[in-house]
Amino acid sequence: MSASGGTKAIVAALAANLAIAVAKFVAFLFSGSSSMLAESVHSVADSGNQGLLLLGGKKAQREATPQHPFGYGRERYIYAFLVSIVLFSVGGMFAIYEGYEKIKHPHEIEAWYWPVGVLVFAIIAETFSFRTAIKESNELRGNLSWTQFVRRAKAPELPVVLLEDLGALVGLILALGGVGLALLTGNGVWDGIGTLCIGVLLIIIAIVLAAETKSLLLGEAAGTEDIEKIKAALVDGDAVTRIIHMRTLHLGPEELLVAAKIAVQHEDTAAEVAEAINAAEDRIRQAVPIARVIYLEPDIYNASSASAGPDPSSKAPGDAGH
Repeated sequence: MSASGGTKAIVAALAANLAIAVAKFVAFLFSGSSSMLAESVHSVADSGNQGLLLLGGKKAQREATPQHPFGYGRERYIYAFLVSIVLFSVGGMFAIYEGYEKIKHPHEIEAWYWPVGVLVFAIIAETFSFRTAIKESNELRGNLSWTQFVRRAKAPELPVVLLEDLGALVGLILALGGVGLALLTGNGVWDGIGTLCIGVLLIIIAIVLAAETKSLLLGEAAGTEDIEKIKAALVDGDAVTRIIHMRTLHLGPEELLVAAKIAVQHEDTAAEVAEAINAAEDRIRQAVPIARVIYLEPDIYNASSASAGPDPSSKAPGDAGH
């Protein structure tokens, strides 16, 4: 996995979640707290999710084959989508079920120091994991807000880890609040309410992750900045006079397909057109290195056909008319 895949953030989150999961299970066994059980399952699910992200990154590195000529870059999107499903089902739905059962059949928390101590430890560990994810993300985020970064990132790993760590921290605070209120009031219902809140939180995060990774799976165009760079690189004003229309598509986080119809001089020979196309491809790759698959179709620009558009469908970002 490339550096932008956030391998360091994934490994940090995996190590933290494995340690936290063991501690939470021990605390649940001694205290009987449903919040602790929900948080234990949450940490196990998160550990499995980080394993899925690492597996997806590994599989995405496979070479292209005749059956998959554009490679396996989208494996990372598939595994990120699986993460959202695991978070929704194993994490969120289980927590809601446990919360409902605890509210229906409340009981006092035993050995209160176990859940409280483990939750404080878990908050500290998750904070370090979250800090690593933020640091790794800041190297790519630039001037984007955090919401924009999560929505526009083409590499799914960092947004997934960020949202998981954020959800884990908020969930731990909710669990601590539920356990604390149950201890203060002597009413175990508060423990169940805390568990329910954790479940709702996890489901919301899972839905956000599913929506974003679904968009990546369907195929997203290059970002606005990269599209402008490609446009500027394509047209040299001499051999290539304009872009008739253009399409871009992410084959993976670090692999971009560019397909464009370009206008060339009508008096140019076939050899001159071929030379112009090769030069344009070189300029694109220099401007946007992840543009690894490029298809350019030469044509003679015609104003009457340009008004009809490139095809019956609506224009995509980057079209200049046909």
